[in-house]
Amino acid sequence: MFLRGAGAAAALTLCFAAIAGADTVIALPGGEITKTLSDGTVITVRLVGESAQINPSMGSTPAHRNAWVSGSAQVDLSGSGGSAGGIVFPGYTVGCQVDIAGGGANGGVEGGLRSDGQNVTPQVGATSGANLTLGPGQAKSFYLLDRERADDFGNESHKMYNRFSGTSGSVTWTDETLGLSGCGGYAQARAFVSVEVRSNTVSSWITLWGKPFSLG
Repeated sequence: MFLRGAGAAAALTLCFAAIAGADTVIALPGGEITKTLSDGTVITVRLVGESAQINPSMGSTPAHRNAWVSGSAQVDLSGSGGSAGGIVFPGYTVGCQVDIAGGGANGGVEGGLRSDGQNVTPQVGATSGANLTLGPGQAKSFYLLDRERADDFGNESHKMYNRFSGTSGSVTWTDETLGLSGCGGYAQARAFVSVEVRSNTVSSWITLWGKPFSLG
């Protein structure tokens, strides 16, 4: 009788441990932003279908987290320059024990996003890839896309964006991995979608930020 009771207690303990380590699925609200350029071109950027599945302790330590993120970045153009096309950069910002809720082109974090008129150059903490190591008070950003191709000279080239022509474009991602190590305290992440549009007379950059969510 005692052995059966001990077995039941052990099974109950394992059950509670499994529940405590279970993944958490977060449905996120996405967002929308509209900007009208000086020539009458109207840019609308949307983040839809956004979600994150959080595993709070990869590696069995509080310093490791893992998430699988999904969403869709959508861009619509209208007005006088509505057929100009554009470039879409989807990505995420991750912070360790730091507030990443601030707005602005850089979101108050390390790095930035820059266009030099010819090419759009990543200037974020991690230009591509989603395995980050952060200490307290640190934040980094990364782009989701890493499209490998040969340049005009046959050398390897990496593109962190999707270029579209005409009045609309989009990028959709499903269960993309976001890994964080080295952070022993609370951690957050948030999506961003940056878009560059060049009409015949004007060039503009616009960034939409998603809602921050906890990584545990």
